[in-house]
Order: sequence, then C-alpha cells, then structure tokens
Amino acid sequence: MEKQIQVSNKGATLDTNRRNFLKLGGVGLVVAGLTLAGCRDDNYQFVEDPVFDLGKGDVGILNYAYALEQLEADFYTKVVNSFYTGISEAERQVLTDIYNHEVIHRDFFKAAITAATSQVLPKLEFKYDGIDFKSRTSILATAKALEDTGVAAYNGAGKYITNLDYLVIAGKIVSVEARHASAIRDLINPGSGDFSGDDVVAANGLDVAKEPKEIVAAAGSFFKTPFTWKEQGIG
Repeated sequence: MEKQIQVSNKGATLDTNRRNFLKLGGVGLVVAGLTLAGCRDDNYQFVEDPVFDLGKGDVGILNYAYALEQLEADFYTKVVNSFYTGISEAERQVLTDIYNHEVIHRDFFKAAITAATSQVLPKLEFKYDGIDFKSRTSILATAKALEDTGVAAYNGAGKYITNLDYLVIAGKIVSVEARHASAIRDLINPGSGDFSGDDVVAANGLDVAKEPKEIVAAAGSFFKTPFTWKEQGIG
C-alpha cells in the first residue's frame, strides 16, 4: 500500500482522510430504509401504557437502537447549532459529518419501525447535566462516551436480532459508529493508538459488546423521557 501522508502537508492530509473516512458512513441507509419498508409484521402487539415499552423481538431491538440514535442525533444537533469556543475548521467539519450521519440513523430507524409495527417509540427528550456545550473538553469527552456506548450497544444486541435484513443494517450502522468513535478519539489524542484503545477493543481483536442493561446503566442519565423494555428486564 502506498503511503498516503506527506510530511509537508501532514495536517491537511490527515484532516482530508479523516473526513473521507467518515463520509462513506451515511451512504446507502436511506435506500436500505425503503427496502425494509416491505418487512412489516403486524403480529407485534403493544399495550397502551403511560410509559412506552420498547416491545418484543426485533421491534424491541429496533426501538432500543432508535432510542440511542435519537440521543446521539439530539446531542450533535446541539453541538453544531452552537459550536464550542475556539473550534478549528477541521473539527467543525468532522462533527458536522457525524451529526449528519446520526440524523440519517435516527430517521432510518423511525422509518424501519414504522414499517414493522403500528406503534413507534415517540420523540424522546434528553438532559445533559454537567455538560458544558461551550467547552471542547466537555463536548469531545461526551461524544467519546456516546460513540463508544453506541458501538458496544449494537454489538451486544446483534445476537437478539432474528430478521436478517435488520441484522445486516445493524452491522452497517455499527461500523459507522465505530468510525465516529475512532475519529473522536483521534481528535482528543491525535496520532496516538487511542483510536482503537484497549478499553474498546478486546484482546481477541473485537470491539467490546455490552448487554442492554449495561447500556441503560451507562446512558440512562441522558434520558428525560422514561421508557421500559420488559422483555429484556430493563424496565
């Protein structure tokens, strides 16, 4: 493989490569959403309740992913609507690319769940206690936590998916989330091995996978709107 980075323009090339690395992430999901529109299954039954339950089987997994994608999309929307003080143009572009991906992911899951069931997780409200949206350190640390959590969530939930179409899409999305996590980690500590640190890549060379209960414990403080997932023992 030819070396891509020249010493004379190392910073510019790294920034360009990072953006190209991210840009591929959003390709194809809109088309995939249209394909999955034919996968509707009206056998899923929901009971009206003041607190929304994510549901059973594949629909429950889709709603679980949708909740996490709503969180990420909401967070990055706040970031790009008022970038933190002193942000560089390169960081602005990376965060904007990630924002665009997360919005695509959120809207994809809404479409996929609507195609699969008559009841879809409502728009959620979030809280960001202790996060300073004007601080680079605070924003990037939160982005790192959310992206790492997202990757672990998809990896942990994949084994519960029975519909192969959903599983393929989940695999595509988690690969994008991993790109986000790597990009954020590189912004925090450029040129280091943190992009694939031992805390997220296990000794077997695979990304960490976490059960839904672990993910809710890690990300639950962000959710202002309550929901349950009785089948998985979360609620």
